[in-house]
Amino acid sequence: MASNFEIAIEKKSDGFVLKLEGDFDATSAYELIYAIKKLSDKTVKISIYTSGVKNIYPYGLDIFHRNMGPLNCRSTKIEFAGDNASKLSLCNSSLLS
Repeated sequence: MASNFEIAIEKKSDGFVLKLEGDFDATSAYELIYAIKKLSDKTVKISIYTSGVKNIYPYGLDIFHRNMGPLNCRSTKIEFAGDNASKLSLCNSSLLS
């Protein structure tokens, strides 16, 4: 895992906020996938803020996209916001509504 990657998770009344910090590599992708899957079972909304992501490595992005397919744009409302939202989201817009 990128030694500087962190996910800060904050509980909100309508769901959770995940704030990403550091480099996004393959292990970071799996860490984020696990966090989303763990939260998505009983959560109405997950907001993922990407402005703290410094470098996005192609293999990490590929792993994330391949594994997020079943979760992205489905019943749990997953929003991507910030400077790197359009790279991480599988949907056309950078912020889901």
